[in-house]
Amino acid sequence: MAMMDVNNMIDIIDAIGVFAFAISGIRMAANKGFDLFGAFVVGFATAIGGGTIRDLLLGVTPVWMTNSLYVTMTIMALLFVVVFRKRLIHMNVTLFIFDTFGLALYTVVGIEKTLAMDYVYPWWVPITMGTLGGAAGGIIRDVLLAEIPLIFKKEIYATACIFGGVIFFICDALGANHLVSDFVCAGVVVAARILAVRYGISIPKIKKEE
Repeated sequence: MAMMDVNNMIDIIDAIGVFAFAISGIRMAANKGFDLFGAFVVGFATAIGGGTIRDLLLGVTPVWMTNSLYVTMTIMALLFVVVFRKRLIHMNVTLFIFDTFGLALYTVVGIEKTLAMDYVYPWWVPITMGTLGGAAGGIIRDVLLAEIPLIFKKEIYATACIFGGVIFFICDALGANHLVSDFVCAGVVVAARILAVRYGISIPKIKKEE
């Protein structure tokens, strides 16, 4: 597939990821009793946080500073939560769904943007950038809401991003089209999160001293 098609697909994935992450942040802020402005701030920070850290490490201007998409999608997410607030607040699964899809999509975007900057080898650099892009926004959201970030709990979170990134490069090594690798990577991140929650799979904790 042509490079333009790949870039267009990444832009679409990025937009959906922004919307999903913004909703996860806004939904949690609403559940905490935040006003509209506070909810917007939390949603926006969730949507751009990981990407900002990723872009700064890659030495480029954070994309939200040159593209109104991020503010627009966050406003749309805020309106979505306002309209469907009663249903969303009382559906605990909604946060998990939007956060999981945001995590998966931002992992893909992080890997692709890092590769576009010619950071191809060592392979762990794109995976690290993908993980940061996916997980850091959730960390910022949880800190703003005075919650312990999921990444520091036993839940499979950042680990899902790493696993998805590894699968991306396996697909790439097997000669798969980048779009195929993107979808497989995102699918693995989503599957890893869902299966981990469904079957109680978690990372072992460090035992505290008695």
